[in-house]
Amino acid sequence: MSLHEYKAGNTFPGVIGRTVDRSSPAWPEPLRAKEGTPNVLFIVFDDTGFGQFGSYGSPIKTPNLDALAATGLRYNNLHTTALCSPTRSCLLTGRNHHSNAMSCITETSTGYPGSNGNIPFENGFLSEILLQKGYNTYAIGKWHLTPSEQISAAGPYDRWPLGRGFERFYGFLGGETHQYYPDLVYDNHTVKPEKTPAQGYHLTEDLADKAISFIADAKQVAPNKPFFMYFCPGAMHAPHHVAKEWADAYAGQFDDGWEVYRQKVFARQQGMGIVPADAELSRHDPDVSHWDTLSAAEKRLYARMMEVFAGFLTHTDYHIGRLLDFLKTIGEFDNTIIMLVSDNGASSEGGPTGSINENLFFNNVPESLEENLKALDKLGSAETFNHYAWGWTWAGNTPFRRWKRETYRGGISDPLIVHWTQGIEAKGEIRTQYAHAIDLVPTVLDLLEIEPPTTIRGVTQSPIEGVSFAHTFNNKNAPTKHLTQYFEMMGHRSLYQDSWRAVCPWPGPSFTEADRFFGAPVTPDYEPPFKFTGKIHSVIVDVNGDLIQDREAEMRAIMARQ
Repeated sequence: MSLHEYKAGNTFPGVIGRTVDRSSPAWPEPLRAKEGTPNVLFIVFDDTGFGQFGSYGSPIKTPNLDALAATGLRYNNLHTTALCSPTRSCLLTGRNHHSNAMSCITETSTGYPGSNGNIPFENGFLSEILLQKGYNTYAIGKWHLTPSEQISAAGPYDRWPLGRGFERFYGFLGGETHQYYPDLVYDNHTVKPEKTPAQGYHLTEDLADKAISFIADAKQVAPNKPFFMYFCPGAMHAPHHVAKEWADAYAGQFDDGWEVYRQKVFARQQGMGIVPADAELSRHDPDVSHWDTLSAAEKRLYARMMEVFAGFLTHTDYHIGRLLDFLKTIGEFDNTIIMLVSDNGASSEGGPTGSINENLFFNNVPESLEENLKALDKLGSAETFNHYAWGWTWAGNTPFRRWKRETYRGGISDPLIVHWTQGIEAKGEIRTQYAHAIDLVPTVLDLLEIEPPTTIRGVTQSPIEGVSFAHTFNNKNAPTKHLTQYFEMMGHRSLYQDSWRAVCPWPGPSFTEADRFFGAPVTPDYEPPFKFTGKIHSVIVDVNGDLIQDREAEMRAIMARQ
């Protein structure tokens, strides 16, 4: 006997007689996804550059990510905002970061429009949309989308993950955390790790365990109910924490320095077709020392910093592989839309010489080579809060210039791997269409045939600002639909318009050329030591020398710098 159901708000359609045998029950219709609806899995890396995944040319081993790329798609023209919270707000809402009041990270909100850190409720999250469509919704790992003054036990909790459409959360609310002693939140309350570092605890493993358990808990009861999981390990943000054996696996592999790394990665990228065969590698960054000018002690320290980073990335890849293997085991992998992305380019927060404690960099406290060398064997352990030097940041964003926080392509161009066995016929191909972080939400809605809701919990919704790129999945020659995009981060600005790109750096194209160190105060009387000169006859393409893929446009480009 089938259940008699009715939609909420309608009159009860059953019969209430004088006795049970003369009555017919009916139940409100529960939320149900359509039969066969795919799961959705976002995997968001932190501070990972365009040239750091193996499938994007890096020598760092990322076999599980590479396997996704080999049977999925790699995009080489995906863009972010250059910083974590702003990008993450775009990934979940489909709106630009200023529309989300997230012009910068939550801790540096200014109280001005576009920068108060409170993502408007009219900018609904993908989790809120899919929850209304019968999905289970889970957030794992880094959040960093709640105003910093609202993350204490006093709340309010409406901008915590469970207040924005996620049914379960396990992770940390801030921008970074210790990988061995993390600040953990489980749903809406703080918890302690279940193990100690001495017992083998590491946050990435813990996050993968919880991701698997959340899915398993629901699937064993409701196997046909789809899920949306937002999986965000703290990697590859500092601190670069990993057990010694993972770092030791890369011993000696970076001894020839960051320039050689760039050359090798660039050659691999050209061989893969990730960058055009006739592209030119961007210039040597003025803020980065030439490797051959460094002392033997400096080379030893900096090479070890990169070994630790590489081991950390391979370790993260391993635990992501565990999650993917679990999906295969329960038969859900083939019908899961997977989108794997980084939130910005490689990070420069280690400073020019790297750091055993990146908080020193944030406070402009210099570090000594001698003291850092004493901690060489401790890098990656619970005793340090380490980050590599600028040279590796620059190399990590190969072939582009600059890095996180800046709107050159090194800060805003990131890897994007898309995988969906049942929905994408093309395998192992590269897509060159322009896309932005705001495009992931409309793409998912397009694939699921879901119209953006006009209201969520009674709040009228704003228009989604991104556009779907689902039409590119099975057609490598499909036209780009995202034609115009702005970028702004801490005054550093750029503009993309239909294959043209202009960059207006602040305080200059490099700290050396601007004669201003990162974090130095900008006074009202400050004038940058560079000026645009000459007559500009047309739109500038890559005014500061980024990779240009349109060769015809390159011939017409005006290099308007001093």
